[in-house]
Amino acid sequence: MTKILRGRVLSFTRQPDSADDHSAYTYIEDGAVLLSDGLIKTVGVFDDMPSGIEVIDHRPNLLMAGFIDTHNHFPQMQVIGSYGAQLLDWLNNYTFPAETQFADRTHADRIAVKYFDEMLRNGTTTPVAYCSVHAASADAYFSEAEKRNIRAIGGKVLMDRNAPEGLLDTPQSAYEDTKTLIEKWHEKGRALYAISPRFAITSTPVQLEMAQALVAENPTCYMQTHLSENHDEIAYTMSLYPEHPDYLGIYEHYGLLGSRALLGHCIHLSDRERSVMADTNSVAVFCPTSNLFIGSGLFNEERTRQDGVRIAVATDIGGGTSYSMLRTMDEAYKVCQLQNQNLPPLYAFYLMTLGNAKALGLEAEIGTLEAGSEADIVVLDASATPAMALRMETVTTLAEELFVLQTLGDDRSVVETYVAGVAAKP
Repeated sequence: MTKILRGRVLSFTRQPDSADDHSAYTYIEDGAVLLSDGLIKTVGVFDDMPSGIEVIDHRPNLLMAGFIDTHNHFPQMQVIGSYGAQLLDWLNNYTFPAETQFADRTHADRIAVKYFDEMLRNGTTTPVAYCSVHAASADAYFSEAEKRNIRAIGGKVLMDRNAPEGLLDTPQSAYEDTKTLIEKWHEKGRALYAISPRFAITSTPVQLEMAQALVAENPTCYMQTHLSENHDEIAYTMSLYPEHPDYLGIYEHYGLLGSRALLGHCIHLSDRERSVMADTNSVAVFCPTSNLFIGSGLFNEERTRQDGVRIAVATDIGGGTSYSMLRTMDEAYKVCQLQNQNLPPLYAFYLMTLGNAKALGLEAEIGTLEAGSEADIVVLDASATPAMALRMETVTTLAEELFVLQTLGDDRSVVETYVAGVAAKP
């Protein structure tokens, strides 16, 4: 179906160099996006669009590329907001018991519906998720994504130790289940697979060898895991792998790093670790609401970026406390403020869209409103609540409007979410 979306069009072309780098994006006051067959065909001034095509008028709202969430946990929806624990206790007390339920495909199917509802309600059109250890959970995740024609990345976690009995696989079963899931889902429709050793604590060396084999055999898949989130986690990890120089050195040894490696958190990195991440083109995924809620620490965005490490941003549901990438970037701003660093609104919105797309190597498909991109689009209203509308009375620039969305916005600011050109907000 062919249609035209009318509104104020904003699309990034590169990373902004400063808070007022207006050459890093395209902005059209009375703009239009022509959609057909799930793709963006043309972007431009509304008056230049062809006539005789259905027009959906979203003025005065902003049209942007749909948000991308590069790290979250599909099975953790029912542990969000669990009180009072640091990382390892939080996993044992809340997360692992909840994930045990995903052996039941009926339960996994139900949560998958709720999960994608929340993603789309908040304007996220590409999630990257950890499923549980059960292959059925990954099948539920990808099956629901397929029904909605949403671009989704994910994979079952690999865990063969230091977890409850109902959450353990074996090195061989992890390899075989993952291989089967890759064959079933990877690059089928809009699905992409992520080989997912949860973290070094829950994988034996033999299992990490299996993960290494999977990565080597499937170079177009992603690899996702956790790194240096919490001081106790780091100490425990090194007690299990004392022969390696540091936490990252474990993943380095097993060949898990590279341009498709998504490393969640990366808070307490050494100089060597940042250097290796930069050299291998691996991605540090900044999860601010989770880091603050669990008390893990403050991600050093400025130092990580200056050291040449690629950065992505994410909600980390359910350690994170909001499905909204707007709320995520509000907390990211505060994390930076606490370290005398700056996160301008143009950079924040770049990270949620084109920046995360580049981190995934998908900038030709998603993250912009360029012709040829997939028609994943979010419509944003910076006056969605009375408080926001009152603040907007004094706003005079695009950057100020984006900052209102970043600091005060949430799912109420998302007027509509289009997935492959189809309105999809629940």
